[in-house]
Amino acid sequence: MSTEPGLPHDAEDAEAAEDTEPGTPGAAEERVEANGVEGEGVEAEGGGSAGADGGAGADAAKVSEAAAELAAQRLERERIEKRKAEKQAPVAAGAKLSGKAADLLAAVRAVESGERPVVAAFEEPAPAPPRSVPESRPQPVPAEAAAAVPAQGVVEAVRGVLVEGGAPESLAAQAAGVLGEGAGDRLRADPWQLLRVGGVRPEQADGFARALLGAECGPDDERRGRAVTVWLLEQAALAGHTVLEMPALVAALSQRGVPDPDAAVQDTLAEGEALVFQDALDPGAPEPEEDEEERPVRVLVGLERYALAEESLADGLARLINSVPKEDGSGAEWERAAQAAGGSAAELIRAVARHGLVLHTGGAASLAEPAALLSAAGQLGLRAWAAAHGPIGRDRFAALTGGAEGRAEASNDDPAGDARHGGSSSGSLAGAGVATVTGLLSGAEGPGRDAEGTFDLDLLVVLDAPQLDVETAALLTESLPDGARLVLAGDPAVLWSVGPGRVFADLLAARVCPQIASRRPDPGPLGELVSGIGVGELNQVEAPGKEVVIVPVRDAGEAVHRTVQLVADSVPRAIGVPAEDTQVITPGHGGAVGTRALNAALKERLNPGPGRFGGFDPGDRIAYSPAPGRTLPGRVVGADAEGLHLSCAGEAVVVPKERVEQTVRHGWALTAHQAVGGRWPAAVVVLPGDAAQALSRPWVYTAFGRAERHLSVVHGVEQALPRAVAESLPKPRTTRLPVLLAPQVPLSG
Repeated sequence: MSTEPGLPHDAEDAEAAEDTEPGTPGAAEERVEANGVEGEGVEAEGGGSAGADGGAGADAAKVSEAAAELAAQRLERERIEKRKAEKQAPVAAGAKLSGKAADLLAAVRAVESGERPVVAAFEEPAPAPPRSVPESRPQPVPAEAAAAVPAQGVVEAVRGVLVEGGAPESLAAQAAGVLGEGAGDRLRADPWQLLRVGGVRPEQADGFARALLGAECGPDDERRGRAVTVWLLEQAALAGHTVLEMPALVAALSQRGVPDPDAAVQDTLAEGEALVFQDALDPGAPEPEEDEEERPVRVLVGLERYALAEESLADGLARLINSVPKEDGSGAEWERAAQAAGGSAAELIRAVARHGLVLHTGGAASLAEPAALLSAAGQLGLRAWAAAHGPIGRDRFAALTGGAEGRAEASNDDPAGDARHGGSSSGSLAGAGVATVTGLLSGAEGPGRDAEGTFDLDLLVVLDAPQLDVETAALLTESLPDGARLVLAGDPAVLWSVGPGRVFADLLAARVCPQIASRRPDPGPLGELVSGIGVGELNQVEAPGKEVVIVPVRDAGEAVHRTVQLVADSVPRAIGVPAEDTQVITPGHGGAVGTRALNAALKERLNPGPGRFGGFDPGDRIAYSPAPGRTLPGRVVGADAEGLHLSCAGEAVVVPKERVEQTVRHGWALTAHQAVGGRWPAAVVVLPGDAAQALSRPWVYTAFGRAERHLSVVHGVEQALPRAVAESLPKPRTTRLPVLLAPQVPLSG
């Protein structure tokens, strides 16, 4: 059937922010517009937390994968914290700025007031030389490093302060986890610390502070200025920024009623809760002579964890680019493997033979090329592994490489299939295997680590590379041994990562390593449709096998009705794809046609029940988010005193009852960000009339691209769809990675 629609808006902002998945930190229901830098708030959903993983495995002694991942990230942050001394002089808590930070802020004010020219105000440091060996390596995460649950006494102390200030008692556990030991005293001394809890907004923290402090509370309180500054930076991180430009941050503080935004930023820097940087606008330009015009710069402020993770990532990438890969196989052997593969797969193999870092781009069909590389590497004796964003991508790539005992036959979230095929894949290729990124980092999957704490491998192919945020990418690069090769592969047209940064896009723009673009097109009408969307064209396609069907709707009620009808009846009957293999995708969680409304209707039709286990029944299809930015599809098995029992990607998961509301949703309908990295035999994309503002080219491309055999579009946005495909590009993210890479690695053509 021919198609005339085009799809939704930038889900990375409209979804990663406004419709954050369960477990995503910093939920808030509003946008933060900072002088052109927009960070959309996050829909409050039970106050998700970035803390410990709520779901443990069936074996109580086994550390959960998410907890191990969070512990690994904490270990990495401890490592990069040592770099603070290189960036600024020590600052005493509570004191005014000193050292480089004070000089930098003084320079900013001098330039903005016109008192001093930029060349006199800033002295650009000499570029750092390329580094071939990292300063230190992340070590394996021991079981005892898993995030600890706050002590009951701490929780009760926080609960008492919350009640006294009129805040919900349900925030006690989260606040205790975020603020740590002595959380009750900290919260009483500084009520605005409540802003560190996900879902709390400044006006709510203001009310809490007024109740506790009385007449002492005021908008000019330094504690409020610091807390709002950190909150704005956290909201910016939720929208994908690793840093904010100083004018943008100051403007946002003014909008939040902070009387002296400059002082608020200064106090935040003095407390060590943020870092300040100054970057040249053109890092490749030569240093100006004394009589030449000064080189323009920009001043940036960011949360320490993201800013330093980005610097750590740049160091790790520079090490890979400037190092000589380990000699595994002769040049003649690599060339024979390339000739056997042919096409752009041959180009990929040749590039990997000579370089430590290679980028590979292409659609779903292009995965055959990393598979060919993995096969060739295994035959050459390399310890080669691939890592996908999630279990669906892992299992499908394992089937593509010929491994995992036929895992392709398993349904995406069928518990029986999961049990048959296991939860981890090592493939059947000699020396090669497939894992998830999270499993690789936590040690639950993959080759493990050597005595130095690095991955025990020679080649790592990271699939779904656009989903890498700066923290995850830093952990991966720093975990690679000297002489290893890294391939980042993915489709640059899909939605960017939920977490801050745009690692893959920044690397593509920096052009610091070989880039291999696949020439393998996605087949059939669906491939033609999605390829057109990728270049901004919503083309009509011939679909004689009903590969693409457009279902017009007039209102929200009709959209829900037709969606249920398609999943339960039309697609199984006309296309032969059962309901359990059909995925519904919609722009957001809220609203009359969001995931909540659609899941309620689909549950009533496909698995009716009283929802006696926190709204869930055995057999319910679910989406489990054990950590921010991660979604695991699965099904409910049952529930008992331990919590809700799930089957997710072949693993038995028990979610404690107090974490169910925050981390588990019904999963018949997902957002595009939840669905990225997975593909289903059939997809139903729902575009209600009120979704027009949420549509962008990357959102449409991602949502439509989740279908393998059949795509139904429940279309109620009229011309907003083709307009979004043609005009609505990804919203920019403020990052430092291109600037950090420029002085460290030689540019390549």
